[in-house]
Amino acid sequence: MVAHGFRSMASTCLNEQGWHPDLIELQLAHAERNESRGAYNRAQRLPERRKMMQAWADYHYGLRLADPQQALTAA
Repeated sequence: MVAHGFRSMASTCLNEQGWHPDLIELQLAHAERNESRGAYNRAQRLPERRKMMQAWADYHYGLRLADPQQALTAA
């Protein structure tokens, strides 16, 4: 998988999990599409992004635990 494919997968999964699109775009380092908003809004929203990334890690950990054989071969 290439980086763009991973970013696309992450964006899709996080959107489906109900995370705010602004958080996802910030995390993926996409530029603000609205030029006026991008010029003035410098918020990083780090606490929310940390929570989202922990949920993302927990999601992947849960997938690994769902298949014990995969967990053994991936270790």
